[in-house]
Amino acid sequence: MSDTGSKSKRAHTQPPDRPAEDVVRDFHLLYFSSSKRTFRNTFWLGHQTAKCPLDMWVYQEIIAERRPDLIVECGTFFGGTAYFLASMCDMVDNGRVITIDVRERQPHRRPQHPRIEYRTGSSTAPEIVAGVRESIEPGNRVMVILDSDHRKHHVMGELEAYAPLVTPGDYLIVEDTNINGNPVMPEFGDGPKEAVEEFIAGHDEFVVDEGAEKFFMTFNPGGYLRRRE
Repeated sequence: MSDTGSKSKRAHTQPPDRPAEDVVRDFHLLYFSSSKRTFRNTFWLGHQTAKCPLDMWVYQEIIAERRPDLIVECGTFFGGTAYFLASMCDMVDNGRVITIDVRERQPHRRPQHPRIEYRTGSSTAPEIVAGVRESIEPGNRVMVILDSDHRKHHVMGELEAYAPLVTPGDYLIVEDTNINGNPVMPEFGDGPKEAVEEFIAGHDEFVVDEGAEKFFMTFNPGGYLRRRE
């Protein structure tokens, strides 16, 4: 083998000089702040998702493994993520999506799909929570994704409202635990991460699934909560 080939091989097998956590943090900050290139410019079949593709890949793995009958999404935005979730349900031939937002954002832009049901209102409003609960059929597997108002008090309200609906073995995913300096948006104040920490301390029926962070970078660090079976 030539010397050039040996150098190339070493470059791919040797670990970086800097700690991996620092490399991931720096890339996370770059990725998050580069709005024209990354998640704010990410689409699923033409519909904006505003998600990290690494997390979306994890979502499809969860759906393939668990085959939820109902996925509840709090925070619709333009509906791109709901469309992605519905597409994954199509691929496993199971499941439907209820997506909730406090207001309709350009409803003509929202993708229409037989597995998606849009609901308008606060995700923590008693009538909205009750409506979701009534939509769960006996024996349904239920997965919940929280991605609406990221202030801690609101996320805590969602956790208390929707955690009881998650079935054993299934996921309660709290998105954007990366804000408030974890590592992005240090000026945000208490948000999803702080809500998760308080929630987990009082709910041992849920455990953080660190395996869902296997791609190193995630917008939801510590936010993949799995209900114990």
